[in-house]
Amino acid sequence: MTEPTLHLVKLCVGIDAVEELVHWQAKRSAERLGQGLDPRPRHVTRMWPRRADELLQGGSLYWVIRGVIRVRQRIAALEEVSGEDGIRRCAVVFEPALVPVLPRPRAAFQGWRYLKAEDAPADIGAAPGDDPDLPPGLREALSKFGVLPG
Repeated sequence: MTEPTLHLVKLCVGIDAVEELVHWQAKRSAERLGQGLDPRPRHVTRMWPRRADELLQGGSLYWVIRGVIRVRQRIAALEEVSGEDGIRRCAVVFEPALVPVLPRPRAAFQGWRYLKAEDAPADIGAAPGDDPDLPPGLREALSKFGVLPG
């Protein structure tokens, strides 16, 4: 039996807008490529997900930027890495595409949390009546007042 898809949600600390995340990841990818390494974006965390098999069945990491889930990235792999201190860590490797999702407020937390597929915000343009060309601020306001799903 195949495990259901599971996602992660994580605060994007130090980033104020999706465009900053795009720029930061592009810069890091170029550095890794220049070193002859896999250029795909990654996030290194101290904890190894116990539910790794479910995450690798099409899961994404949903980024919380300034208190709102705004984009997701498909999880491509989980790789073991060791820090300079020799401690085993997990590199969550992503597909490069950042997929905008319907904005959803999310309170601050530490580390990452699991997110069930049925609880994940829909991709922008995927919900009935959702116009993918709405400006982000208007979309967020409409979601806040219940006009759009959020």
